[in-house]
Amino acid sequence: PNLTQKDIDAVLVSSNNNSKYLSAILSEISGIQPKIAHTVESLCNSGTNSIVAGYSYIASGLADCVLVSGAERYDSPGQILEWDKFRGEFKHPIFWASIFSKAYKQKYSIKDEDLALVSVKNHKQSINNPNALSQKEYSISDVLNSKKLTDDLRLLDCSRPCTGGASILLTSEEVCKNFTDSPVWITGIGQKTTSASFTKNLTFDNMESTKNAAIQALQMSKHSVADVDVMELHDAFSVCEPMALDSLGMTQEGKGMDMVKEVYETENTKINPRGGIIGSGHPLGATGIAQTIEITQQLQSVAGKRQVDNAKIGLVHNMSAASTSSTVLVLEN
Repeated sequence: PNLTQKDIDAVLVSSNNNSKYLSAILSEISGIQPKIAHTVESLCNSGTNSIVAGYSYIASGLADCVLVSGAERYDSPGQILEWDKFRGEFKHPIFWASIFSKAYKQKYSIKDEDLALVSVKNHKQSINNPNALSQKEYSISDVLNSKKLTDDLRLLDCSRPCTGGASILLTSEEVCKNFTDSPVWITGIGQKTTSASFTKNLTFDNMESTKNAAIQALQMSKHSVADVDVMELHDAFSVCEPMALDSLGMTQEGKGMDMVKEVYETENTKINPRGGIIGSGHPLGATGIAQTIEITQQLQSVAGKRQVDNAKIGLVHNMSAASTSSTVLVLEN
């Protein structure tokens, strides 16, 4: 690639870590002296927020080349929201996820063994991801017999926070010609924040912010959801994958679990081909970037054993907390 440190106009770092000045530190270590350098924090949605920020710098003409990096430690304080007094003692994400699971199961007559299939599928798909935290197969019985954390969630229903990092390069159309013959284009962006506390959610059986962000992104890309060939969904907990499918419009409301079963039984890996967050691990600030890298590799046909055939259009869904804030990206080759 005909690209050097001097070509990078901006360095953005996404993280929930308490460390300060990360963008300047990364720039110095990397031998970059950018015009723009700052950190983006938005819980699990940090990575995609930083990508949208990088896109905006390029679209505005303030930058032509942006390095976006996400990094997290397994003990990131972003997991616990001390400020949210409405939660009372229920500060950990496991509690909103348990409420989501109970509400979704009750409304659509879904059983624990149904939701367990999400974990089974994504752990299986993670085997072909050399960077995955898991790389181990589990059965439905394994999931159901894993440690019970709440009435509705077991250990293997959950993604695991971990130490990890991911970086992606965004450039203008003119600059990208200098160093790649297979660019991937961001053609749709949608974002929505409905609240901070999950106690403000209108319902607990769908993702309002995801629904809104998906409409924006698809309209901007001039595509329908049926055009999407491969997707990365934010499966922080097993219930999140079918709920996301519903809210993105991939299925009718309440039918997301049917789609999960269909792709699993037909060995179609179009949903979370790298193993999702459950299989790959969840380094908060890096997750959205890792999701976007996966879709980029799919559209460049360089995803190896994970490759989805004839992938032309991809979608990234990332969110914070109980879907109180969501980002949806549409990418094309």
